[in-house]
Amino acid sequence: MDKVTQDCPYPGCFFCVMKEGNPSKRRASILKFFRDLPSQDDDGQVLPISGLWNTAMAHPNDPEFIELGIFECMSALIWKGLKNRRWLSHDQNIYIPYYAAHIIGSYTMNMEEFAESAVHAGVIPPLVELLRGRLTWVEQRVAVRALGHLATYTNTFPAVASHGEILEVAIQLAMSSLEIVYSHFYQYVDRRLSYHCDLLTRGMGGVEMESRKAEEWASQLQCWSLQLINCFAFKPEFLPTICKPEFLIKLPGMWGGLVNENSPAGIGLLRTICHHKIGRGSVASCPGIIEALINIACSSDDWQYMAIDCLLWLLQDPSTCHKVIDKAVPALVDLAEITTLGDHKKLGDTIISVLQECLQSQGPGRSSLSSRTKELIEDLLSSRQRFKWEKNIPKEDLHIKQAAALVVKLEGNSLFSSGNISGAASKYSEALSLCPMRSKKERVVLYSNRAQCYLLLQQPLAAISDATRALCLHNPLNRHAKSLWRRAQAYDMLGLAKESLLDAILFINECSQSNDPDLSLRQNKVPDYAERLVKKQMRAAWLFREAATKLGGVHREGETGDIYGQDTDDSEWETASESDIGNDGRDEMGDDDDDDSEWKNEGERKAKYEKPSMKDIKHGFNVQLTEDEP
Repeated sequence: MDKVTQDCPYPGCFFCVMKEGNPSKRRASILKFFRDLPSQDDDGQVLPISGLWNTAMAHPNDPEFIELGIFECMSALIWKGLKNRRWLSHDQNIYIPYYAAHIIGSYTMNMEEFAESAVHAGVIPPLVELLRGRLTWVEQRVAVRALGHLATYTNTFPAVASHGEILEVAIQLAMSSLEIVYSHFYQYVDRRLSYHCDLLTRGMGGVEMESRKAEEWASQLQCWSLQLINCFAFKPEFLPTICKPEFLIKLPGMWGGLVNENSPAGIGLLRTICHHKIGRGSVASCPGIIEALINIACSSDDWQYMAIDCLLWLLQDPSTCHKVIDKAVPALVDLAEITTLGDHKKLGDTIISVLQECLQSQGPGRSSLSSRTKELIEDLLSSRQRFKWEKNIPKEDLHIKQAAALVVKLEGNSLFSSGNISGAASKYSEALSLCPMRSKKERVVLYSNRAQCYLLLQQPLAAISDATRALCLHNPLNRHAKSLWRRAQAYDMLGLAKESLLDAILFINECSQSNDPDLSLRQNKVPDYAERLVKKQMRAAWLFREAATKLGGVHREGETGDIYGQDTDDSEWETASESDIGNDGRDEMGDDDDDDSEWKNEGERKAKYEKPSMKDIKHGFNVQLTEDEP
């Protein structure tokens, strides 16, 4: 640009260009700016790049800069940073490759035609170099984001796939990303690169904020790597590369964490893999992965339905059914009362249909079900027949059965209070056999009460089963506070920190919304026992836990800290089921008084049951003990 505003000393200043009132002159000046910028070595280049970064995030669908050569410009700047380390280290140029890759990713995340322009502009080769780690993990993060967007579209995926190393590098990055960020940034506080700290906090925070943002970015690096791999997983020819046992077994443990909960992460990729026969064969043959899928399916994870889909598809495939059926059936039977889960309508009916097909497919020359598995399916089908049969029973007879169930339940409560936990569990089982199937509210209470008995009898698997059934029956789904708490304790007994944490958080949220005086938070204070369990599980499920165990604790100014904070005596982290049960280790049994009528529509439910702020939970409250009664 030849004409410059009187206040600006820089010829061709981008910000002056943007103020040009004549549209044709403005476009010509922007075109020249994008063409000339990569060849210039002036100071202050990061300023217009950061301005473009803001514009790309705010207006990712605006075609103006795309038409004028922004992709060619950003590609050239990345190459310049990779090839000219002297330029990269000058002034603030170290920021430019990060901003350039981020701009490419922002402009390609929504519009396929923009992605096509980016590919034609040659953005993939420099992005691949960043993905390989030619600079640092910060640039890897934005490179994998941009490549993931390009791989999403039908017309641009082949260009991404033509670079054969991308898939292999993405797999390695998904497996090692947390360790990379921990060792290269989080662990050694005094060695953190200043430009990393600036990018993470935008200059607005200290060490604590840097560490929190590093966890978030590490999770994004892993999740965006999984998203890129997921694009390849839709093509069967890439599955042999993806379906390596050492990678598959890690996928259920790759989750967005509390800092990136909107990503399906590992379970999303597993679901895509299970779409294909070759993928199902690999998953079914991978030791431990079915158990992990079951844990996700029987949890309050936002991606619960994905795990259920995987299990159902594995059962529907004759080549994998026999490998997974004995493990999957008990969990699916517990989930059969689900009506709607996300976009899945009548999910319980689908589960029952698949299990019935499994039962009917057994015969001479075919693999047989174990007697226990067969019994579970037959009991489930009988309960469904019982539900249909009860529709034709006079209401008076149903009321009699319901009254009889109530009497037996009260007998169970009495036995529980006197210390006869096994006897109480038997009474709740008897009450369930009497209670009409349509009396869902009463059955929720019975399953939840029996789950508490199993907890005290040190039978966590049985407790999880009953608590899950109660949560599936409850309206809204997965929102029965006491069952959430009991399942959280049961998962804690099994050492399943993530599942326990998610249930404990939802339990706290339900307490904040409950009208039950035994559950409602007093003066907005979280119960002591719930806060302790959440803190314990946040420590155990910490994103960098595995990396810190392997590499050691955080170092700062010559001092070393323990994993996730200072040294802590394990006795402080006793289970809530051990530390918060009164009456010689027993809770007092009572009735639930949930008012299902308030749940008038799904929108109201979603608005009311928003997840609580993790900042509040992390920092804790001045809390009081609340008894956990059924």
